[in-house]
Amino acid sequence: MIECKNLSKVFNQFTAVDDLSFVANKGEVLGFLGPNGAGKSTTMKMITGFLQPTSGEIKVCGIDLFSDPIAVKNKIGYLPEGAPSYDEMKVCDFLIFIAQMRGIPKEMIATKVDEVIERINLNKVYYQRIETLSKGYKRRVGLAQAIIHNPEVLVMDEPTDGLDPNQKHDVRELITSMAKEKTIIISTHILEEVHAVCDRAIIIANGKIVADNTPAELENMSKYHNAVTFDATIDFSLLEEIKAMGCVRDVEYDAKRKKTTVFPAQSIYIFDEISGFLKKHKISVTRLSMEAGRLDEVFRNVTLDDVKEVA
Repeated sequence: MIECKNLSKVFNQFTAVDDLSFVANKGEVLGFLGPNGAGKSTTMKMITGFLQPTSGEIKVCGIDLFSDPIAVKNKIGYLPEGAPSYDEMKVCDFLIFIAQMRGIPKEMIATKVDEVIERINLNKVYYQRIETLSKGYKRRVGLAQAIIHNPEVLVMDEPTDGLDPNQKHDVRELITSMAKEKTIIISTHILEEVHAVCDRAIIIANGKIVADNTPAELENMSKYHNAVTFDATIDFSLLEEIKAMGCVRDVEYDAKRKKTTVFPAQSIYIFDEISGFLKKHKISVTRLSMEAGRLDEVFRNVTLDDVKEVA
């Protein structure tokens, strides 16, 4: 478990993190979302002990970070943005070194290194110098060093940055497989990643939490939640009829793409009503679907609203 209470960080006159309070529980993958400069990485650096907060409290697995920072760091695996490493070292030597620094017993080091090499799929580059690796492989080495000691808590800043689609899939599968036994925080700019791995997402803007919900609950905040979209050639008079329906809030029509989106009043379920209307008027439809909602729209709304308030 990670507990942050009234956490703030000020650099000279700039407030990077402003009175954040949240709890991340064991068995939960918590996603940090936010624009560049929102305070995500700064928060993660404070949780892992790399930055001293200006004010606030942090507990990891019940241990106060400021009272016993070494005990807290032993509980954490950390993958920072652009994870540093010793470029002149081979992958195998670097991971052996990390295992030693993490206090893994000497007789267990080879086993632990082999396990993490297999798990992160680093076999092909086992004897390569880190400086010769692609960005994707360097990222995977960074992930390997973060989990080699099987930490109770994982904090990862953009864990799939630089990975190709197959590698992203593998890392997301790995995060999901580890989630039941750990507390995991990841920051990401990739909204599909929130759906893929996160149980909960916190959106941060200007150092403040502006949303904290499950991905599904965040989608419920979207104007597209339960919106019905269909592709068809349709008369404008019929569009006006749809717009006049009591269950409909608004209608958008893209004449070029012959695409209509119908927005429900108060996000209610209107699929059956729209489908029935189309059948009644014998409108030939090539596609008919209902949306859960759009995270990107919610993200823009809550972060831009916060910027406007500050302005």
